[in-house]
Amino acid sequence: MNENRSGFRLAGIQTLELTQRSLQNEFRQWVVILPGLIFPLMMAAVYSSQFGRTLGLPGFPKVDSFLDFILPGSILQAVSFGATTAGTALALDIEDGFFDRLLVSPVSRVPILLGRLGGAAVIAAGKAVILILIFLACGARIRSGLGGVVVVILIAALLVLAIGGLAQSMAIKTGSQEAVGATFPLIFVTIFMSSAFFPTALMDGWYRALAENNPITWTVDPMRRLVIEGWSTTDVLQALGVPLLISVVTISLAIRSLQGMLKST
Repeated sequence: MNENRSGFRLAGIQTLELTQRSLQNEFRQWVVILPGLIFPLMMAAVYSSQFGRTLGLPGFPKVDSFLDFILPGSILQAVSFGATTAGTALALDIEDGFFDRLLVSPVSRVPILLGRLGGAAVIAAGKAVILILIFLACGARIRSGLGGVVVVILIAALLVLAIGGLAQSMAIKTGSQEAVGATFPLIFVTIFMSSAFFPTALMDGWYRALAENNPITWTVDPMRRLVIEGWSTTDVLQALGVPLLISVVTISLAIRSLQGMLKST
């Protein structure tokens, strides 16, 4: 029992140290982080100007400002820019040989993956905080209060874990930054083919069916209700539960991919 506790404690310490390394690498290339903030803000400004008249359409959620409606989508968009970072950084470690040095070191295997994911999740949470502050300064309101703000930030971090786990699995299988980076357009399209920027009630045909069955929609809809309607435990559980479940699946897939690679070497 004591040995297991010591093992978990050591793995936790190693994960925190590798998370710190990941954050240091991210901040050294802070210019790469900026597009994930600038682009969503520009899109929000354009959407608010162009689609403000849609607020009165039947089926559109009742909001005081289009900024309230688009806040969750903007956060998802910001998160998507760094979602594959944990995978591309892992692929870089594989390419330059640092990954091999980690494997022969006393570091446990799982913290190697979790450290990268932890760094990406912290960056995502930071982006969410910045966007929320800017939106609030521009007149947006989060009716679920501070609790809702915390939930929205947690959702941003969980979404990065969900996508990052899949990106790490690809990194282990391909060992290529380019292959992992090529998944970004797919993630971006997936967000646009959801309710992130327009309600499914005003969609039609195959596009509506696709959006309604998109896991992004299952996350963003309750997330949006927390912003424009107020606190709901059901919405909190759904908004956190969907990305958490996907995270468990994708991170488990990454761990299995790592185990498979170790067995083949």
